[in-house]
Amino acid sequence: MERAGTALGTAQGLVVVRSTDETVPDLGTALVDESLTDVGTVVDVFGPVERPFLAVSPTTDRPELLVGNPLYTQH
Repeated sequence: MERAGTALGTAQGLVVVRSTDETVPDLGTALVDESLTDVGTVVDVFGPVERPFLAVSPTTDRPELLVGNPLYTQH
């Protein structure tokens, strides 16, 4: 399990995640929370190269509950 970043908020039905560093997951990568529950899939990467943002399509009905929480890739 590798940290992908922290969920900052929601916009247009997506969860916006600030990545940990310039190493970002590939499009289509599934993300999980600390309890290894699947929370969504990376659908876009945008912003500065040094620390980009991830747009995540959530699998939960309440994506706002992810805000403020770290998200991880599962290998």
